[in-house]
This record gives sequence, C-alpha cells and structure tokens, in this order.
Amino acid sequence: MLRFTVRRLIELVLVFFGVTFAIYAAVFALPGDPISSLGGDQPLSPAVVERIRELYHLNDPLWSQYLRYLGHLLTGDLGVDFRGRSVAERLATRWPVTIRLALTAWVIQVVIGVGLGLIAGLRKNTWIDRGVLILTILIASVPIFVMAVTAQLVFGVKLSMLPIAGVTDGWPLSYLLPATVLAIYGLAAVARLTRGSVVDTMSSDFVRALWAKGLSRRRVIGVHVLRNSSIPVLTYLAIDLGALLGGAVVTEGIFNLPGVGQLLFESIRVHEGPTVVGIATALILIFLLTSVIVDILNSLLDPRIRHD
Repeated sequence: MLRFTVRRLIELVLVFFGVTFAIYAAVFALPGDPISSLGGDQPLSPAVVERIRELYHLNDPLWSQYLRYLGHLLTGDLGVDFRGRSVAERLATRWPVTIRLALTAWVIQVVIGVGLGLIAGLRKNTWIDRGVLILTILIASVPIFVMAVTAQLVFGVKLSMLPIAGVTDGWPLSYLLPATVLAIYGLAAVARLTRGSVVDTMSSDFVRALWAKGLSRRRVIGVHVLRNSSIPVLTYLAIDLGALLGGAVVTEGIFNLPGVGQLLFESIRVHEGPTVVGIATALILIFLLTSVIVDILNSLLDPRIRHD
C-alpha cells in the first residue's frame, strides 16, 4: 500500500509540472501585449511599458519565468496580476460562490443520477430502462449554453420560480437553477455508469450463488450488489467533484455568478496572464489531489488495484 501511494504521488508531481508548464507557456505566448492595454484609452509610454515588463520579468526566457513562478508557488504565493492585486486574494473572494455551486450540483448528480441508474439497472430491458437511456442521451446532446438560457427563460422569466442571475437571494435560491444546469450533464453520465455497473454485478457468478442460497432480494441488492457496483460510480463522482470545484466558466458567465469560472473568463479576455496561470494552477492541484485520494481509497476497497 505504501509503494502504491508513493508511486501515485510521484506521478502527481510529474503531471503537475508538465501541465502547469504547458499552461504557463500557452498563456504567455498569446498574441498581443497586455501591458500596453493597462492604460485604457490613454496609452502607456514605452518607458513605462518596459519598466512593467522588467518588473514582471517578461523579458526573461520562458524557462526562467516558469522556475521563478514555481519558487513563489512553493511558499503558497500565486503571484500578483498586472495591476498589483494578489491572485490568491482574488481567488479567496470567489471560492465561496464556486464551492456552493459545485456542491449543490454534485448533490443533485448523486441523488438523481445514482437513483435513475439503479432503477434502470434493476429493471434491465424494460420500458423504464429504455426511458432512462433515451433521457440521458437527450440531455447529453443539448449544448450547455442552450440548456442554461432555456432554463432561465422557462423557470425564471415565464414561471418566475427561481432567480436567473446573481447571488443576491443567497443559497439555495440563487444556486438551484445554475447548479441543476451544471449537474445535468454529469447526472446523465452517472446514471449510465450506475446502470451498467449494476447490470454487470447482477449477472456475475457470486450474485447467482447468493440467489441460490436463498438470500432475500433486499439483502442481495442492498448489501452485495450495491457495494460491488459502487467503486466505479464513486470514482467518477469523486473526480467529478474536483472538476466541478474547478469552476464552470459557461454556467457562471450565463448566470452572472461571481465565482472562479467567471474570474478565469474575465482574465483570459483581458490577457491577464498571472491571474490565468494562478487560477489554472489551483484548479490543477484540486483535480490531481482528488484523483490521488480516489485512487488510494479505491485500492483500500479493492486490493487488486494496487497490483495492476
């Protein structure tokens, strides 16, 4: 178990360095000069532009900039943007909104997705099973921006049931509509994954042996089938939680939620490189740590995973 954990941590570090360098290189290789646009309608003088570039070491080689960034990162410093604002502090003001949105969407995925998948799996090849399959395909085929705008029009404008923008109404009212839109695509995947896992488990030899022993349906399904079907579903849900915490740029943009996703979009639009890299670094860490924790927990539930 210790060897497996150490190996996964080493892989995490290697992936982290590779992905962050790729993002850093891509961001600072974007066309255009963000420094020149800081003055707005009043262009900055060449001397001021050059001074700012020297201050942020933008004239240094890319590898030197990246190593300097890593050095600050080891102390917990995500850097400052081109206006002198701390990236970490800007993120801190946005995280609460994104965390509420992500957790609300995740709970919707767990309750509805697992429920639909379990019902479909236990009623294989019935009209219920086919109905769940068709429903999840239809959901996954609609672009998220279409789903979001339609939800705003129907539930916000026509029915006046929920607010369509902002967080002034607090949780849960301000978050229910965007969280449902955000959750609906993961919900379809969870339902299909749960259904497939339940069907595979129900057709396995050990389940047939349990039926032959005369165990009750409640015990076979509630204990043995659910437990053995849960590993792939829990793995997906845990990783998906990390992805949801990464912020939803489209959802937060359409519903005007001041979260991490909206900040990332705004920073990309104005070529605010340090903020984009800082946000991407934080999101990568969340996703990688979630993946490692899931792998370790799965190896405890199923020791065969450690030897693959």
